Amino acid sequence: MAVSQTNPRTMRRLTETAFCAWLGQAYPNESLEYHRGLLALDASHDSQTPKTDPRRELARVARRAWWAASQGLVHLVQRRNSPDDFTYIAIARLRTPEASASLSSVLLKEAA
Repeated sequence: MAVSQTNPRTMRRLTETAFCAWLGQAYPNESLEYHRGLLALDASHDSQTPKTDPRRELARVARRAWWAASQGLVHLVQRRNSPDDFTYIAIARLRTPEASASLSSVLLKEAA
């Protein structure tokens, strides 16, 4: 499995839409680095955080990744690079008919 090494400060932030697009077309065992840093801390926000804040988008990506794992679409793994620096990776799983229907129905429902 090849996951590119990137500098977290220069890495373009992934959106929930981009994650879903990757999820819809990923082949089994294909991987996507969806965050580098300390996810629990980087995605945290309070009620005063503006809706356009990157932390809110990161939280949406993290929730979608968790959802995809709960639906059997991906494996979620993390690699420790150094203290407080992790790479968060989604690895596409082989799709079952139920999982494919689940992804399509959710994405269509949310688009409406």
